[in-house]
Amino acid sequence: MTGPLAGLRFVEMAGIGPAPFAAMVLADLGATGIRIEAPTPGLVVGTPASDITRRGRPARVIDARDPMGREEILDLIGRAEVLIEGFRPGAMERLGLGPEVALERNPSLVYGRITGWGQDGPWAQRAGHDINYIALAGVLAHIGRAGAPPTVPLNLVGDYGGGAMLLVTGILAALWQAQRTGRGQVVDAAMVDGAALMMSLMHSLRASGSWSTERGVNLLDSGAPFYDVYRTADERWLAVGCLEPKFFAEFVAILGVDPSLCERQYDPADWEAMRTLFAEVLATRTVDEWMEVFAGSDACVAPILTMEQAPQHEHLAARRTFIELDGVVQPAPAPRFIQVDPTGSPG
Repeated sequence: MTGPLAGLRFVEMAGIGPAPFAAMVLADLGATGIRIEAPTPGLVVGTPASDITRRGRPARVIDARDPMGREEILDLIGRAEVLIEGFRPGAMERLGLGPEVALERNPSLVYGRITGWGQDGPWAQRAGHDINYIALAGVLAHIGRAGAPPTVPLNLVGDYGGGAMLLVTGILAALWQAQRTGRGQVVDAAMVDGAALMMSLMHSLRASGSWSTERGVNLLDSGAPFYDVYRTADERWLAVGCLEPKFFAEFVAILGVDPSLCERQYDPADWEAMRTLFAEVLATRTVDEWMEVFAGSDACVAPILTMEQAPQHEHLAARRTFIELDGVVQPAPAPRFIQVDPTGSPG
């Protein structure tokens, strides 16, 4: 394996959702992992060949309920730096693989745990999914258009943004400490905590009086006409995000509409009329025609592409944002790392 985490070893207890995604990210970054699967798997997402989150590490079937299997897992844990598990609180303890046992075997181990509600609290033992975690965290209430029900943002905010990615962050932070102290610890990553953390900007805006708790009336929730989506002549969509005045001015100039709109950009009283005007103009051409018009500009306009269309876009194709492995098109590992020599030239 190559990458900044080359040489790091981890053990993953197989599950679904954020735990395997976090393990995939570590493997993408160069870590060497092994996925421990039960003899009777639980919910399976697709097939092993099509499950992108399994990439980068082999799987081994071990029965953790069997004493010999448990000892085999503990032996792997003893030779690893990281353990990842995504079970309900207490499940690993009942298997005899809880933090106390694991850290006794390997005192410098980083024991990464990802749950929906956290390891403690009144709701810790409740079942739930992404939609439930972001609902309780004060996120879902603010996603959607004015007058419409909250819109479910796939399972990206709880499972992956607030869950897996903060688990990875916690693991790397704990590894940094373990390298300096020789002592491992438990990383208690809860999707409800992470989803709440991701709302920090909105809480800041709310504290300054710049954000309403009413859905769909704010700068970033489809309330502002310069941060919204518009249908085009070919029944496709454009994303417009010209928040800053200079970008908005460029957008207005390219559309060829009244430049005095720039003076009223942030006046909510003008937003609906502005939105209607933008919609009328943008509906006169196709997506491809508009992208030619906006080519090279800073108007912050992009086509809204499907999963099938995105890999074909010239920019993403040039960067190889998507790759194909074993016949499956999938997102490439991210972020990228560039070695720079002392003269400043990429190496």
